[in-house]
Amino acid sequence: MLNPVPTHTTNSTPTYYYTGYCPHSGELLQLPRTQEIEEIARNLMVQLAQDEQFAREGKMYGVLLVETSTGERCSIKAFSGLLNSAAVVAGWVPPIPGRDRVAANEAATLEDLAMMKQELIDLDRSAERAQYQLISVEYVDRIEQLSIEHRQRKVFRHQERERLETTLKDLELTTALNELVAQSCQDGRESNRLKQERNAILQPLKELLDQNKERILELKQRRKLRSRQLQTQMHDAYRLMNFLGTSSSLRELMPAGIPTGTGDCCAPKLLHYAASQGLKPVALAEFWWGDGEYGGAGAREYGSMGVRERKIQGEFYGACEARCQPLMGFMLAGLSREPVSLDLEIIYEDEYLIAVNKPGGLLSVPGRTSDLQDSVLTRLRAVYPEVNSVHRLDRDTSGILLFALDKLTYQHLIQQFEARQVDKIYEAILGGVVESQQGSIDLPLWGDPVDRPRQQVNSELGKSSLTKFQVIGQSDGCTRIEFVPVTGRTHQLRVHAADPQGLGVSILGDKLYGCQADAERLHLHARELSFIHPHTSERISLQTQCPF
Repeated sequence: MLNPVPTHTTNSTPTYYYTGYCPHSGELLQLPRTQEIEEIARNLMVQLAQDEQFAREGKMYGVLLVETSTGERCSIKAFSGLLNSAAVVAGWVPPIPGRDRVAANEAATLEDLAMMKQELIDLDRSAERAQYQLISVEYVDRIEQLSIEHRQRKVFRHQERERLETTLKDLELTTALNELVAQSCQDGRESNRLKQERNAILQPLKELLDQNKERILELKQRRKLRSRQLQTQMHDAYRLMNFLGTSSSLRELMPAGIPTGTGDCCAPKLLHYAASQGLKPVALAEFWWGDGEYGGAGAREYGSMGVRERKIQGEFYGACEARCQPLMGFMLAGLSREPVSLDLEIIYEDEYLIAVNKPGGLLSVPGRTSDLQDSVLTRLRAVYPEVNSVHRLDRDTSGILLFALDKLTYQHLIQQFEARQVDKIYEAILGGVVESQQGSIDLPLWGDPVDRPRQQVNSELGKSSLTKFQVIGQSDGCTRIEFVPVTGRTHQLRVHAADPQGLGVSILGDKLYGCQADAERLHLHARELSFIHPHTSERISLQTQCPF
């Protein structure tokens, strides 16, 4: 079960924190995901890739780096839910105790659920359904063809009516026009007969399909009920242990309601096993592996703003909000709390929001790949789990970055940004001399999907972008300038500086947009930010010193 880990591997820089508030002390506890545990997890991925059984069903896998009582470093691994219908697999952490007490009922319920699933599949693929669809398509084609013929006849009758009205009179005209009306009525009867023929053939099949539909609804309700009954029994039986040595059932820990699959995710399995075996957790990592978009316990997680995430094989994921996050505070209880080093300059903070002076070279929010997880948002979430970014700066841009500490504050600030009620001033150095001392730049910007992240001026596809500017100094062939962006397009200031239709001079250090000068960084800094506080209605004006 324990896999020894070399003492010296990759560094232990955190890329994510599992966090929770201790139910006893109220303090924030944390367990990091580090580059070291990610390397261990990738080695596990290599093993999974060599065995096709692990690709049959997409699910979450986890590894936990631990220290034994003798100081030896080892790793343990777990899978979410069942692995090929088995809860216990040699070499893997066993499920949380309690499942064995409902094993017999679980097996019977799973067998019953499998039978209902197969019946649902058979009903969905029934011969009557296929026949109904085939006949429906056939009659759609026939009715459409007949409609085309009728439209052609209608055009002919219209032309014939105009001819008759110029060549015939009185009784002859009336008789001829009545004949055209009779032809029109005949077309209508022909169309109705075809539809009646279709209905007569489809009606018996429709009655059977309606019966099948009722059966499908009945089976789905039964399946949901049986699944909930089993989950309830499991939740009452499951007991989790933390590092204080105390244990609680899922029902006690989540009295307001327990989502399906709670207790079967990797993190609770690994932490419970470590606590029960006297192992000290050092770092934890969870990742998705196998086919299928969603599947297994821990798969249907939602992001921080409630958006359902699509799982990608080989990607690392944090604690799911619905199942794991509510358990973290209890499960981490008893671990010694280590001070969190954000390595960020905080320039404003209250109970609702926080602003930092982001250094150049650090992402505002984490990227999609595991090597792009270090960001201002990632570091802040180690202390403020609910924090969310209100806006972003390019990685190489420094300056003021604002974050909300709760969802209501987030929504208010987002509305201000969207309504252009937030004032921003940037300071930059351009790698050349510009002619205009002040003015405005309004260019349509468009991001070419095959040349990301570069933006370009495109009058047909671009969106309007407006920037005001003022030169504040010149020296050594360079220009120091203030930018006031009215809109907030991607790379707006960088394109407005570099493009010939803008200032025609790239920002110093901006190699993406043509700067050839040897510079140690992008010389663009978000110097000032002003907004209305969502809760006090005061105007908050933040300023930082330009670092170049």
